[in-house]
Amino acid sequence: MNSIICGVDVSKDWLDAHIRPGAAFARFANDASGLSELLVFCHGHCVELAVMEATGGYERLAFLWLWENGLACGIVNPRSVRRFAEAMGTFEKTDRIDAAVIAHYASVKQIAPTVPPSAAQQRLKALVSRLSQVTGDITVNKQRKSATTETLASLSTVLTCLKREEKRLAGEVASLIDDDPLWAKLDKTFRFFKGLADRTVVRLLAEVPEIGIVSNKAIAKLVGLAPFANDSGKREGPRNIRGGRAGPRGILFIIARHVARYDPHLRAFAERLQKAGKTKMVMRMALARKLLVILNAKARDARIEFANAT
Repeated sequence: MNSIICGVDVSKDWLDAHIRPGAAFARFANDASGLSELLVFCHGHCVELAVMEATGGYERLAFLWLWENGLACGIVNPRSVRRFAEAMGTFEKTDRIDAAVIAHYASVKQIAPTVPPSAAQQRLKALVSRLSQVTGDITVNKQRKSATTETLASLSTVLTCLKREEKRLAGEVASLIDDDPLWAKLDKTFRFFKGLADRTVVRLLAEVPEIGIVSNKAIAKLVGLAPFANDSGKREGPRNIRGGRAGPRGILFIIARHVARYDPHLRAFAERLQKAGKTKMVMRMALARKLLVILNAKARDARIEFANAT
């Protein structure tokens, strides 16, 4: 357990830091100079772990920089921190209060350091995210083109540029995967399933790097495909999913039904669910989880085989 923790509330411009135990507080600019001052502040109080919320990317610079300079960092879910604050009777919300709550939450939950991704993993995730954005822009502009006649030339020009960029990004992603022996092996392993497209594979490699490393239960919870119990006394409530990584989950929802057309095990599983009278949504969720668990098992075997071969 980390005895001295620094809770860091991250915003676009500021880093608010609170040391626990104790009440030392300081505010720093969210830039290179401010990060250096934050590191000195943490070292001055013998901090063992800095903890910050996932804030949509603003925390990335501080998280990676502190790790690179020898201070372990952890990332926590902001919704969990907010609920913890309310449970502890803290309904006020300021940057300073939030930093103190983060430190308190990390201490109570005994938060472990979050291992930073490698440079290649960061690059892959960024490229895949951008590729997804460009693909979405193409869809939007195609819809605009079909709904107008006055601006066809302009839309056609934009679509040409977007498709060119989509092709370039897809090629860069493919090269990045081919250049990494482990990713190349996992890529080949996942293609065991007919109907599992290139985009699905790269999204899994980019957004679920834990695949093949953690247990089947853990991977399902990580992606948000693990139903939560909802029982009380004699009542057995419906088990719903929540949380997790929305991107991979959304793709698995769609692709699992497609893969089940070709894979006899998934198809038989879907038929059993249908005969049992499960709703379409429950079937989609169960199929997505089943596919993810199978992929996780195959990725685990591939990682072991790769490790033994090197």
